[in-house]
Amino acid sequence: MNHKSAKHTLLERPWFIVLALAGLIGGAVLITSFIRSTDNTLSLCSTAKTTAKSIAEYTATPIQLQSIVHYATSRTVPQQTFDEISISLEVLKDRLPCNFLVFGLGRDSLMWASLNPGGTTVFMEEDPEWIQAVLKDAPSLRAHHVQYRTQLSQADRLLKTYRSEPKCLPANAFPIRYNEKCPLALTSLPDEFYDTEWDLIMVDAPKGYFATAPGRMAAIFSSAVMARNRKGAGTTHVFLHDVDRKVEKAYANEFLCEKYRVKSAGRLWHFEIPNAANMSDQPGDRFC
Repeated sequence: MNHKSAKHTLLERPWFIVLALAGLIGGAVLITSFIRSTDNTLSLCSTAKTTAKSIAEYTATPIQLQSIVHYATSRTVPQQTFDEISISLEVLKDRLPCNFLVFGLGRDSLMWASLNPGGTTVFMEEDPEWIQAVLKDAPSLRAHHVQYRTQLSQADRLLKTYRSEPKCLPANAFPIRYNEKCPLALTSLPDEFYDTEWDLIMVDAPKGYFATAPGRMAAIFSSAVMARNRKGAGTTHVFLHDVDRKVEKAYANEFLCEKYRVKSAGRLWHFEIPNAANMSDQPGDRFC
């Protein structure tokens, strides 16, 4: 068995996912505890004592414990690979507790919530029956039903014509809550979506593999608009999955911008998008 096939075999085993998840949680705790306890004015001895105390006092959150038990007793594994997950984890460790928005509810949702202890992790899902099924096993997850105005069959036309609608242009698209004129704007989501400034956004939904599916066009566009209109300090991290597909790749290049792509692994691209105030080279009618 070669290295690649051995790796895929491991990823299909629940015990490997449990060990990986436990390691990721433990690593996040250790690193975060060290960062938060370190002060350049303290001596090395004092820093070590403070760090040890912080780690000793750490208590796993209920959702972290539930996540470990869930993956230990199930053959369910996350949709993303270990390398793909690791990219998002590195950002979570640096930003937690943070506001984490995830388009899609699935086999990895409990994991994402557990990797953001003390933060806000919210999931947006278009299938109400799937929401009920997932929440039956993980009722602590925060999930909202989303209705999209687009279909995948419209993707090419929308990409070619969106500039003809002034409300789709970067300077006019925000706030997207009331932007009914732009078909790519998400206008019917819960208030929490609009009222929260998201630090991380994961686009791994909605469905985008058949003509009548919503496609991810609006999720990508709206993520770009929210990132550009961030009011707080720092950048917005956007993670897009399934970039091996035509629509995801085309919309990423149009709205998330190649120059803001900082990492990639497998079928995942990671973008770090500054707010519009720090985009001195941006033309008024283009995102990139």
